[in-house]
Amino acid sequence: MLRVQAYRFVLRPDGAQERLMRRSCGARRYVFNRALALRKERYAAGGKHLSYANLCKHLTACKAEPDTSWLKEVHSQVLQQALKDLDRAYRNFFEGRAEFPKFKRKGKNDAFRHPQKVELDQPNGRIRMPKLGWMRCRASRAVEGGVGQVTVSLKAGKWHVSVQTEREVERPVHPSTTLVGIDVGVTRFATLSDGTVIEPANAFRKAEASLAKAQRAMARKIRFSSNWRKAKAKVQRVQARIARIRSDFLHKASTTVSKNHAVVCVEDLDVRAMTASAAGTVEEPGVNVRQKAELNKAILDQGWGEFRRQVGYKQEWLGGWLLPVPAPNTSRTCPECGHVAAGNRPSQAVFRCVACGHAGNADDVASINIARAGHARLACGDASPVRASAQEPTEAGPALAA
Repeated sequence: MLRVQAYRFVLRPDGAQERLMRRSCGARRYVFNRALALRKERYAAGGKHLSYANLCKHLTACKAEPDTSWLKEVHSQVLQQALKDLDRAYRNFFEGRAEFPKFKRKGKNDAFRHPQKVELDQPNGRIRMPKLGWMRCRASRAVEGGVGQVTVSLKAGKWHVSVQTEREVERPVHPSTTLVGIDVGVTRFATLSDGTVIEPANAFRKAEASLAKAQRAMARKIRFSSNWRKAKAKVQRVQARIARIRSDFLHKASTTVSKNHAVVCVEDLDVRAMTASAAGTVEEPGVNVRQKAELNKAILDQGWGEFRRQVGYKQEWLGGWLLPVPAPNTSRTCPECGHVAAGNRPSQAVFRCVACGHAGNADDVASINIARAGHARLACGDASPVRASAQEPTEAGPALAA
């Protein structure tokens, strides 16, 4: 099987290299915004749809213009990748996976990509990219496989490089034979059907006060002044620290779950719909808006979607499966008698069956029901486990322990 993996390292550019990387980010942003404006203008005028090939011709003409000749300083593939990103954004919009493409803003998601002609010198801790030459990088781990495209990004004042690799590996056999159901929540991050409880990291909640203080300080500064830029850098450092804590927590939790269980059953949750605003409209204002906003903040702080994504690809690498099951009534069904009722859950944490009297923690009950639903779907053959890459599972899956 083909294993695609990315490695992320901190870059250590010199002054000239950093200036060229900033110009590359700016040129990519300019090309993306100009192409988006052109496509919107063409659509409003009822003109022909502009494909990626058509936009490449416009890019060539744009480089020849005196006012935009500075685009020649940046490698051509960086600009072409911006057009590919726009084309992909349009496809995602029309296929219902994302919102309509928006114009990019300076200082937000500054990055550029090289699809080829990249060399990695691991023993000496350096990487070579077109027009940038050799650059020092903090290679904290060995890179396996052939180097493909690389993405350079600027986050909180630090440059990072993400190296994508591909290599052929034998299809693994998972060392475990167990199936587990996982119920995710806010008070408990994850409750497993084997009784394990993973407490949440609450990265944002713990740093919320310091982040608000830094944001208030930035709001008092004159925009784009020297002090405003310093205050903005402080805000970005706090936000980057929150992201690092959350990412570290999710990777550790997903790795532990994936290594210990061959099949992981999770609720098929629509997190985007669950965290939608309750503000409503002017004609029909929402109710409990503030409470819903706090709940949304707590849900997004946990990173349920990223946790599921990580478990999915790690299961694939280990030879296991990720099995989504329907979410309705998982915490309202009695695991003893099977009675389903809203009254079975009198509070957020308490489960008490109104038919047989069985009582327990609502998260424990939900995890058990999720595991049983996964077993039932596998036994009945009405669903197959899915992998992170949406590939078809192998014919011989992991043998599950009774």
